[in-house]
Amino acid sequence: MNDNNGNNDNARGRVDVLVAAGRPAEARAIARTALDTDGPDAGLFLSLARAHLAEDDDDHDDDAERVFREGLDACPDDISLLAGYAELCARTDAMDRPGRHARGPVLLARLRELAPHSPELLRAEAAGSSVSTSAKDSVSARRVQSFDAARVFAEAPTPQAAAAQAAQWAAEAPRDLRLAVLAETTGALAAAGRTWSRLLLRRGFEYRFAVVVVVAVLIVLRITVLPAVPFGVATGVGLLLGLPFLGLRQQLRGARERAAERLAAAVTAAVPGDEAGVGGDGFEPPELPPVPRVTPREYAFAGAGLALLLAVGVTAYASSLAYPRYDIVAHDTFRGLQGIDLREEFDPFGAVPDSEKEASTARVYVAEDAAPDAAAEYLVAVTTGDFHEMRESYVYDGNGLVPEDTAGVGIVHDTWRAEAGPYGAWMRCLRYTEAATGTLRAMCVWGDKGSIGMVLFTAADKNRDAAEETARSIGTDFLRPAEA
Repeated sequence: MNDNNGNNDNARGRVDVLVAAGRPAEARAIARTALDTDGPDAGLFLSLARAHLAEDDDDHDDDAERVFREGLDACPDDISLLAGYAELCARTDAMDRPGRHARGPVLLARLRELAPHSPELLRAEAAGSSVSTSAKDSVSARRVQSFDAARVFAEAPTPQAAAAQAAQWAAEAPRDLRLAVLAETTGALAAAGRTWSRLLLRRGFEYRFAVVVVVAVLIVLRITVLPAVPFGVATGVGLLLGLPFLGLRQQLRGARERAAERLAAAVTAAVPGDEAGVGGDGFEPPELPPVPRVTPREYAFAGAGLALLLAVGVTAYASSLAYPRYDIVAHDTFRGLQGIDLREEFDPFGAVPDSEKEASTARVYVAEDAAPDAAAEYLVAVTTGDFHEMRESYVYDGNGLVPEDTAGVGIVHDTWRAEAGPYGAWMRCLRYTEAATGTLRAMCVWGDKGSIGMVLFTAADKNRDAAEETARSIGTDFLRPAEA
């Protein structure tokens, strides 16, 4: 094997940087050229294989396997190549590539002979699990970016000073992707008008918790004092308050992309043999600290927010299932009139499932000495039960409790949304001329989460307000709030 360590080291560094920058095709070209020029090198073979694996494609996985086998032919006992090939085999679907999958245990056995306690062996052994050890311990690129930028902004006297410091570090280590991302991020967020973005970057969890509190307060108000306001308002406010995070995410993504382009351009233009990472004045950038996956402060805010949302959600759900309880008072005589039970021949609530109904009555009231075919003064039908899904639209819409199509009732003169019905229920009324008798009548229907009612009555001299008041008073005569 040719001894060109300087050139190979430089080529490996350029390849790894290009892969990290998202330009694996250029990385593969550099690696293959270096191998053809300077001869076999285990590190270059590993970098070339990783440049194929970065494509996350079956064909490139096959190419990566060929590179591993080529490298092991030249360097049969190299631990990194053995471990990388074993990881590839362990993650391969046994049904798709049975041969490759079967080679994994053989490679692991060889690794145990050469390096029984090495990190490479531990990674290779964990590769077959659903979540590898490295994946469990790793953090996302965006989290690293946010952590680094927030720390630099917090330690610097001004945002501009933080950006200048990060730019100097990146200039002294032009192949360090993390420093390049930090420089681009601080430079973007230190610009005028980005104060809000910097606040979200440093106090994101506090802001999220504040949003949760606002949404929780709106939900509680909806449950207690503003029942007519839909729950969607609270959801909309929460989404609206979350919009600033979309802007911050876009700024962070743009900074990462610019850093990748900047880094790729730097390593592509580098002259082989150049040293990178140390400036001409001898200054070395500091080593950035490791990024924790989750901090105790984040655990605290996340736990408090989840507990608050859970408490409010349970309360809201219980409230949505609750309904007022009523007792029906079925009058045998009502306002000097004789009542006749109609339940066997007339059921205006037949469309309501029996599982929701608890009690009902349907009666017509006529004068005690009235002829058998005399017109009735009142027809009252009431049902109670669990109607917690009742909505205002069910009463007011044309396909609800009072359909727009009233064919058979008579000639309809007027329909309107009435004021609140009995005990605050939604109510809708109409006036019409009865087809059979020519009598001017009114009909009002109400509904709430615990009752549905219908009242028909003579309305020869009643305007809208009088018709509503009559229906409301009849409804309260037939319903009584149940004792708790």
